[in-house]
Amino acid sequence: MSSEFSSPDLPIAAHPRAWEHVLSKVEEMMVSGELLPGQRLPGERTLAADLGVGRSSVREALRVMEALGLLKAQTGSGPTAGAMIVARPTGGMTMLMRMQVAAHGFPVSDVVQTRLVLESEVMRALAQKASADLTAAVELLDSMDEPTLTADEFLVLDAQFHVAMADAAGNQVIAAMMAGLRASIESYVVGGVDIAAWPTTCTRLRHEHRGLVEAVTAGDAPLAERRIVDHIRGYYEGVRGGD
Repeated sequence: MSSEFSSPDLPIAAHPRAWEHVLSKVEEMMVSGELLPGQRLPGERTLAADLGVGRSSVREALRVMEALGLLKAQTGSGPTAGAMIVARPTGGMTMLMRMQVAAHGFPVSDVVQTRLVLESEVMRALAQKASADLTAAVELLDSMDEPTLTADEFLVLDAQFHVAMADAAGNQVIAAMMAGLRASIESYVVGGVDIAAWPTTCTRLRHEHRGLVEAVTAGDAPLAERRIVDHIRGYYEGVRGGD
């Protein structure tokens, strides 16, 4: 592996920081198949020598990758020591989306449109899945039947229900995106509550949620997709109507 990261002709300001070089090279190794899930990275000293950077830069890059859920670091010595590439780094993707949502405060309309795209696919996949396990989602629905729940408590469970459905569909990327969007979903659904109309709204939402599960259980993909679109759009139109 070459120890040169950039052309000497580039101005100093264009040179990435050393730890970013390490990230870039590790990424190349993963894309090329040189590093595979479950495989351990070369030792810190070896990486530093191969890449022509200081060991502190390697440590910084590995800390970033660990925070993103891309690798798991094991201290000590022996065959289990070192940093190992994680096979399913969905936690890092979820964290990044949560941070993006928190930093940018995405418009509600954008969140709703994203939900329509993602959850339509979730419902289609669930309805076509021979043995979709909806246990977690149904348990949340049962919890939402509790009459003493406040509107805020109900709607937090509502957001969890939609994430649970995404988990059940089995697409790890969609599930991670839905989990990352959960805070935004909770924010606009809770913020849009009309207290006076809440008893009616709550009853309608319970009915719609059960209808989603029924469509999936029946294996009716078109119906499941139609119901999720109506469900999401219906609530959003109600929120906008209260503005």
